Formats: sequence, C-alpha cells, structure tokens
Amino acid sequence: MERIAELTRKTKETDIRMSLNLDGTGKSQIHTGIGFLDHMLEGFAKHGFFDLTLEIDGDLVVDGHHSVEDCGIVLGCAIKEALGDKKGIRRYGSCILPMDDALALCAVDLCGRPFFAFDCDFSVEKVGALDTELVREFFYAISYCAGMNLHIKMLSGINSHHMIEAIFKAFARALDEAVGKDERIKDVLSTKGSL
Repeated sequence: MERIAELTRKTKETDIRMSLNLDGTGKSQIHTGIGFLDHMLEGFAKHGFFDLTLEIDGDLVVDGHHSVEDCGIVLGCAIKEALGDKKGIRRYGSCILPMDDALALCAVDLCGRPFFAFDCDFSVEKVGALDTELVREFFYAISYCAGMNLHIKMLSGINSHHMIEAIFKAFARALDEAVGKDERIKDVLSTKGSL
C-alpha cells in the first residue's frame, strides 16, 4: 500500500496545496514562486524517490519567509501523515553527500520527538531569490512538524548554491533510508513499542 498524504494549508500569508508519495519514483511538479526553492525541492523528490506536487501562493511581495517556512510546515506534516503507524520502517537514515566543493551530512531519526541541529554558514545572503537564512527555517519546520530528530552539518564547502543543494539531496537520501521498509521489523523499531 502506497504511503501518500495530501494536505492544504491556508493562512493570510500563504495558500499551500501538497501531495507527497513516500513510495514514488521521483516525479515532481512544483511551483513555490521562488525558483531556487523549486529547484531544491525537485532535487529532494528525485533523489529521495518521492513523488511531490506542490503549489504555493505566498506573500512574496513581503519576502520569502512565510512561503519557505510554511512549505516546511506542510512538508513535515505530510511526512508524518504518510508514515502512518511507522510499522516496519527502518526509522534511522543518514547520508554524507558531496556536491563539488560542498560536503553535507544529514542524519534522521523518525522517533516522534522533534529535535533539530543545524551547523552551516553561508557566505552570501541569497541564492537566486532564496534568502540563505531561510534554509534553516525550512528544515526546522520539517523537524518539528514531522516529529523528527534531524541533524544537518556542512562538513566543508565554499559555494552556497552547492552547499544548499547538497543539504537538500542529503536530506532526501537520509529520509528515503529512514522511511524504507525492512522485513525483519515486524512492528516498530523501538523497545518502547511505539514511535
């Protein structure tokens, strides 16, 4: 059975419609109004083998903050909903991913308890129309809405485009591993009996 979530979220700042299939093939149709964010989410879908459709109408006349943060909120909620009871999943995933000069580490625990650590400094304020400080806000929102322990660390890097792209792809690979099924896991991977 495919693990799919379809969500909408409408506020005075953003109107978001999202569909996420954790058992997809990497297809995406994305329009956030921020070209570089579209590019990053397309990479997330492709490298995580997730099918993702996303449409955001946001108050970009103000800035990108509401659109980016609310996108992270909805994606985190979609991951949580699509996972359901989490029976049979590996729970943990990690990836160290190179992208030219950048080397990003991402580790995920789908434990149900949010925790977020982000160790990355960008040398520029913007990549395309995306404020680089919003990368942290995006992943923070995912972590807390999904109930995910998420660690992201830039091991090395010079070019901010490469660094952000490495983060998104490393997150995709780590999440794909964590949501993956293992036939040896009959219930949930926890001595407590729940995640």
